[in-house]
Amino acid sequence: MSRQPAARRAEYDVIEPIGKRVVVRKDDNKRQTRGGIVLPDTHEIPVITGRVIAISKAIENDEDQTIRQYDKVLFDPREAIPVELEHDNRLFVVALDRVLAIFRRSAKTGEGTTPAPRQDTDSDESAEEQ
Repeated sequence: MSRQPAARRAEYDVIEPIGKRVVVRKDDNKRQTRGGIVLPDTHEIPVITGRVIAISKAIENDEDQTIRQYDKVLFDPREAIPVELEHDNRLFVVALDRVLAIFRRSAKTGEGTTPAPRQDTDSDESAEEQ
């Protein structure tokens, strides 16, 4: 009676960074330029953007920190630590000082902001008088 080894399951399914660190899921590498030129597999434009999927308690409890879970960020991949938690190995633990930028949407007019004053008020008044 021989025993077959059981299929090995991942032992862990959650990663929680410690200290001033975040876990980033790296975006896919670009294989096509903006002009539509498809690049061969040997030449990829390095991608250093991704989504924050987990933040440490130290960052979460610090009200001065603006980075939050699900933010899209630009990070320095040279000092990011890859994590083999998923099959595609796109997770990285990144120190907060290696996060270079956070992508944000600009505030739109009409959503709690006042529109800029018009510059051509003199021309409107003179047109009304005529």
